Amino acid sequence: MPAPELRICLDDDDLDAALRLDAKRGLTSHPRHLPMRLHYDGRGSAMFGELTKQPEYYQTRSERAILHDRAAEIAGALGAGPVSVIELGAGRAEKIRPVLGALDATGRLDAFWPFDVAESEVRDVLLDLASAYPNAYLGGIVGDFTRHLAQLPDHHGTRMVAFLGGTFGNFTGMERSQFLRDLREALRPGEWFLVGADLVKDPEVILAAYNDAAGVTAEFNRNVLYVLNHRLDADFQPDHFEHIALWDADTATVDMRLRAMKPMTVDVAALALELGFSVGEEIHTGISVKFHRGELENLLQATGFEPVGCWSDERDYMGVFLARAV
Repeated sequence: MPAPELRICLDDDDLDAALRLDAKRGLTSHPRHLPMRLHYDGRGSAMFGELTKQPEYYQTRSERAILHDRAAEIAGALGAGPVSVIELGAGRAEKIRPVLGALDATGRLDAFWPFDVAESEVRDVLLDLASAYPNAYLGGIVGDFTRHLAQLPDHHGTRMVAFLGGTFGNFTGMERSQFLRDLREALRPGEWFLVGADLVKDPEVILAAYNDAAGVTAEFNRNVLYVLNHRLDADFQPDHFEHIALWDADTATVDMRLRAMKPMTVDVAALALELGFSVGEEIHTGISVKFHRGELENLLQATGFEPVGCWSDERDYMGVFLARAV
């Protein structure tokens, strides 16, 4: 069996340049802000894995239940021919495996491509899947799915792009629309998009997931400061920042922030920045938008997709939407 193909669209220098740009722009803005993706270094990814195990964090369990219970239906909705699956932000590719299994069981899994920024993660998951799907073509893309969708592999079978885990909700409104337009441009008519989304529900349930009793979310949020300390030679004291998660009912959005609990001066040596923080000053560290079903389906239609199916868990907490490019 040939070694899996690997497409490298960015390297460590690209990631370092993006980090520097994001940090300088965000920390010198008013209000200060940092992108959600900066949380996910090795330490942050491990923390997020721990977060998904907390009793308050319903998202991962709910989506996994949907994909486990409805994988055969989702696979069946894709038609009878071979399917090549590309998973954006794949990580360990754990989320998509029930669907891969359903396609493989019917002899229709033509290929699988994990797409992630971490080259080591992509290589590891390809090695892990080689024995599980010996008849499928395996390849990987190391890239940023907000910049490199034009690099999607072109197979003879129908392609399905999967974007799971609720990450779609971390985009702003403009970013969501741009992402969907870029994805539609990268797909042929009749090809597929599978997206997991957190649905609007009782705000107490939502906020509990971002304020778990064990404090894992708080440590995950503060991890962005550890990243800046490690990568940019900053001297943030993360424990002097309070984790804040606010619910905005008008926009159905959780807004995550870090709030200074004491006056401090922070040096970011790699950027030659000295930052002063007053008590109560905040850094905005990410958003998580929740969706009404019809709202997301309308957005898909407006950007060149036809909604075909939506599956939810028994409590209607999460939704998995399937749409066809038109």
